Amino acid sequence: MKKFFEDIKKDIKFKSAGPGKALTEDARSKPAVAPSSSSSKHSRHAPSEGAQMAGAAALARIEQTQRPKVHTSKEAIRNQVKRELEAEAAALAEKENVVRAEVCPDFNTLSDLEKTALVGDSRYILFQESTVKDPACLSVSGVYFTCPLTGATLTKSQREVHIKEAILMRFEEDDIEASVMMVHTFTKDKEKVKAAVDIISKYVENICKNPSEEKYRKIKVSNKVFHEKVRPVEGSWEFLQALGFISVMLPVEGEEGEEEFLVLPEQSADDLELMKERRDRLQRGEPVRAQLDRQPQAFRPSPNAQRFELPPDFYNLTAEELKKEQQQRTELVEKNAMLRTKAMREREEQRERRKYSYTLLRIRLPDGNLLQATFYAWDRLHALFEFVRESLVDGWQPFELIAPGGQKLQESEEVTLVESYLVPAALLTFAWDAAVQADIAAAGGNISSLLKPELLEKIQTLS
Repeated sequence: MKKFFEDIKKDIKFKSAGPGKALTEDARSKPAVAPSSSSSKHSRHAPSEGAQMAGAAALARIEQTQRPKVHTSKEAIRNQVKRELEAEAAALAEKENVVRAEVCPDFNTLSDLEKTALVGDSRYILFQESTVKDPACLSVSGVYFTCPLTGATLTKSQREVHIKEAILMRFEEDDIEASVMMVHTFTKDKEKVKAAVDIISKYVENICKNPSEEKYRKIKVSNKVFHEKVRPVEGSWEFLQALGFISVMLPVEGEEGEEEFLVLPEQSADDLELMKERRDRLQRGEPVRAQLDRQPQAFRPSPNAQRFELPPDFYNLTAEELKKEQQQRTELVEKNAMLRTKAMREREEQRERRKYSYTLLRIRLPDGNLLQATFYAWDRLHALFEFVRESLVDGWQPFELIAPGGQKLQESEEVTLVESYLVPAALLTFAWDAAVQADIAAAGGNISSLLKPELLEKIQTLS
C-alpha cells in the first residue's frame, strides 16, 4: 500500500510540474517578500515587593537594557501566513483535481492521512490547520509548558516572562542560586555565558591563591575584559555581589577623579572555601527552561482517530522564517520543473516537516481506546516509548508501536520523531509482544485494563 501511494505521488508530481523548460531560458524571477514595518512590545509584570528589594540590581539592569526594535507585528505575520496558506490551498485544490480526475475518483471518501499521502505530505495537514475556526474542533487547545521552579502551567508566550520573574523571586531565599540561574538563563548565547563564567572563575582562583593581595580583590568596572565579557551577561554582576563584592568609587593612580570598582573585603579561610563552592555552583549551572507538558489524554474508540486539527502553536513562523519559507517555495517550484531522484524528494519532504516544533501523536490500543500526547518534533523514539510505558498499568511488558504504513518503530534506534515521519501528527498502533502474550495466556492470565486509572477517569469522546 505504501509503495502504491509513493508511485501515485510520483505520477501526480510529474503531471503537475508543467511544461518542459529549455536550459537556455532565463530562470523564473523570485517574488520578494515585503517585511512588516510595525513593531510590538510586551509589557513585563514586576515581581513581588520583597523580590524587588532583594533583586533590585537585577531589575534595574533589565529595565535599563534597550530592547531591540521589532519590525514585524504579530498581526502582520498572521496576515502573511494567511496569504501564503491561501496560495497553498489553491495549489492543493489543483492537485486534488488531478487526483480525482486521473487517479482516485473516490478521493473524498479517503481518510485525512490517505489524502495526505496522495496530495503531498504535511501541506494538506497545514491547510487543515488554517481552516479551523472553532477552538472546540481542535485536537488539542495548544502547546503548554510547566515551570520547573513554580510548577505553573504556561503557554508559549508566558513561559519566558514567568521564568524570569520566578528566578528574581529566588533572591529572597538564595542570592547565589538566583544569580547563577540568571547567568545561564537570561543570556541565550552559550559562548558569551561560558566566557563570563570562565573570567569570574579566574577572579575567584586568583583571590584564593593570593588572599592577602588587595589587587586581586579589586575589579575595575571600566576594565576592557570586564566591560566587554562579564558585565553584558545578565546575572554576573549579581553573582559577584553575592560573593561579597561591593561597588565603591576609588581614585586611579595617574588620573583625575575616581572610577567605579568592585571590591571584596579580605576573606577568612572558611570564606575562601565557601567562595570556591559557590564558583563550582556557577560552573555547574544550567539554564532554567520550561518543560513541555505532554497533556496526556485518553479517548474512547472513535472513527475520527485519524483526523487531526492542529492549532497554530504547533508551527512557528517568524518574519525571517516567512521570507525563508517563501524563498524555499520559489525554489521548489523551479525544481518541480526538473526530474529529481527519490533521495532529493525525501530531503525536501523532511525540510517541509522541520517547520514544526511539535507533533501530536495518538496511539490506538488493543481495546480500541486512544492515548494522545504532545512531543517535540526532535524527541527521539525512546521518549515516545517511555511515555507509553508510563501510561500503562502493565508497563513492564514488552510491546510494539507500528507507524502508519506498517513500519515497526525501534526504541533502540537513535532517530527523532521528525526523521520517523511522525510530524506534525500521526496515529500509531500499539501491540503487545506476541510471545509474552502467549506465555501469559498459557498461564491463565489476562489483562483487564491497559491504561492507568488516572487516565481512564478523564477519558473523553473524540469529536
